[in-house]
Amino acid sequence: MKPTFYERIGESVHRETLPNGLEICVVPKPEYAKQYAFFATRYGGMDTRFCLGGKWLDTPAGIAHYLEHKMFDTREGNALQQLAQNGAEPNAFTSNAMTGYYFDSTAHFEENLEILLSFVSVPYFTQESVAKEQGIIAQEIRMIEDNPDWQIYTRMMQSLYRTSTARTSIAGTVESISHITAETLYDCHKAFYTPSNMILTVVGNVDPVHIVDLARRILPREGGTAIPRDYGQEGEAVAQKETRLAMEVSSPQFLTGFKCRPVEDGEAYFRMAVLGDMACDILLGDSSPLYLRMYDEGLINTSFGGSFEMMPGVAYLYAGGDCKDARRAAEEICKEAERLGSGGIDEDFYQRVRRASFGGNLRGLNSFENIAVSLTEGYFHGYDPFRFPQVFDSITRDDIAAFLRENVTGERSVLSEIVPKEP
Repeated sequence: MKPTFYERIGESVHRETLPNGLEICVVPKPEYAKQYAFFATRYGGMDTRFCLGGKWLDTPAGIAHYLEHKMFDTREGNALQQLAQNGAEPNAFTSNAMTGYYFDSTAHFEENLEILLSFVSVPYFTQESVAKEQGIIAQEIRMIEDNPDWQIYTRMMQSLYRTSTARTSIAGTVESISHITAETLYDCHKAFYTPSNMILTVVGNVDPVHIVDLARRILPREGGTAIPRDYGQEGEAVAQKETRLAMEVSSPQFLTGFKCRPVEDGEAYFRMAVLGDMACDILLGDSSPLYLRMYDEGLINTSFGGSFEMMPGVAYLYAGGDCKDARRAAEEICKEAERLGSGGIDEDFYQRVRRASFGGNLRGLNSFENIAVSLTEGYFHGYDPFRFPQVFDSITRDDIAAFLRENVTGERSVLSEIVPKEP
């Protein structure tokens, strides 16, 4: 394996790409008793349309999440129970662009890793088990659809995007998952659960060479081919400006979203992610002039916050919380972004935010899960997350101002509200 030492953060990563295309990253932590394994595929809720064997397939919304649930089924029983009985704490998740399976343990690590690699690589579905799962996931979907936080966010995304699959719920709908069959699940597994589309990341008290040898022995020799995907073509205009829904809530809530310009994978993607996070903190953070002013006026409360997010082909910044005058709050956010974009970022405040953001990245190195997910996202998007000190060095106050000036504008904004039902 090829080791890389990152002097500025004091971390080492051992990397190797197997002949089948699987990327393996190992971060040795000999001073810890725990080990953590994360096995992920670049396949998530947005990947509903793709080309397999020269034929374009349109698959039901929610199928990546559905497949994640079914992957724990094996001919022998259930891999989740097998791992737990062997002393591991396993789980999995599906995001818009990734599905990951993981566990941590302090004993029997290599045995558990064999189980993980085996059940993720070898699918086992039956029509009966697929049909049974539909009822379980349908119940989950009904529960989240009754959640005002889910509704306000999903409706914001559907207002921001007209055709991008980012507007589609990761879990899908009760109607969409009713079309999922065992055959469809096998097609999706064949397309995306191939070594060349995956990465194994291990953190902890392990021998990197043993990890590579084990993966080489367990996984298929063939790596698969790259799968073309269609996420939908988006212009700069938003799909609709406003959406409002009445629900059983005690107070009104809002989210205002801004359709930002996306960037291609690579170092620029990582730089934009860091820059957008800093811009969000400067504009919306709980020590920002905007937050303090709106809080003092009683326009917002401590529920207010925001975030900057990036997915394949899209990027957006959003903010919100409890608010009795959502329209005014959204207008104040735009006005403050315009002020900051015109050169109003205080140098001392900028430096405080920069130090806090940098420190957050450093603290993330204390979490095995954060290390593994960061390395995985970096691999899938073509950048090295452990080079974050150099990325911070490249970002200036003028870059933040330009980002806000270009992206956080009234033309790029939408407003999503949840209001109490009339008695």
